[in-house]
Amino acid sequence: MPPLVYFVRHGLTEWNAEGRLQGQADTDITDVGRAQADRNGARLAELIENPLRFDFVASPMRRTRETMERVRTVMGLDPTGYSTDVRLMEVHFGDWQGSTFAELEAREPGCTRPRKTNKWEFVPPGDAGESYQMLLERVQPWFEALRRPTVCVTHGGVIRTIFRLVENMPGRQAAALEVPQDMVLRLQDDYLEWQ
Repeated sequence: MPPLVYFVRHGLTEWNAEGRLQGQADTDITDVGRAQADRNGARLAELIENPLRFDFVASPMRRTRETMERVRTVMGLDPTGYSTDVRLMEVHFGDWQGSTFAELEAREPGCTRPRKTNKWEFVPPGDAGESYQMLLERVQPWFEALRRPTVCVTHGGVIRTIFRLVENMPGRQAAALEVPQDMVLRLQDDYLEWQ
């Protein structure tokens, strides 16, 4: 059984607001995103009695690192006292990164239809493109190696894979999950709950 883990999605970015596929493009959070990160830090301060018992780890992307540093600052911790892990990076959208679905359809009508049919298994075009299943296979070794209580700041795609790993949620359902940026997800006793 995994230890107690709190997952936080990075705060809102301009590309989130515009509906652009970010993937592994390195974007920054907005003022709204900073407020979300601060809110999540305050919530974690309420939930965690002794943060020194916890490991803190983030995806190495700018949006997750700034979110983590704000979370730790609000918790009264050294903002830089965390590690990063490349396995926690967002799913790679290949050649689609930076585009909206409307822009993709305008360039190549019908190109997004296969993703709508099977979002979990769909691999975007381009050498680096990943499906959610490929992302799960990247995240799973990190997840299975957890031994200590942990706070993890990551991405929506990674959190979707956690629902599949913990609850065996069907891929179609996990791929469609809405992942809020202003709430904390607690994993305790093999049970996931938004806080």
